[in-house]
Amino acid sequence: MSEDDVDSLVLRHLRRIDTKVDRLIDDMRDIKHRMTTVEESVAGQSRRLDRVESRLDRIERRLDLVDA
Repeated sequence: MSEDDVDSLVLRHLRRIDTKVDRLIDDMRDIKHRMTTVEESVAGQSRRLDRVESRLDRIERRLDLVDA
């Protein structure tokens, strides 16, 4: 195998690696975006539960179901 053939083979492999790395970068960007969406959703649900809990506490106090 000549030196040019070896160089060509190495370049071909490097291009494949580069292509795969580019795909991984795109996949990671997508995963980060999706994780951010999930985190925001979980935070929103947590806020809603906090509001429900405070409303339930207020109702229980009004009905004298708990000690104030």
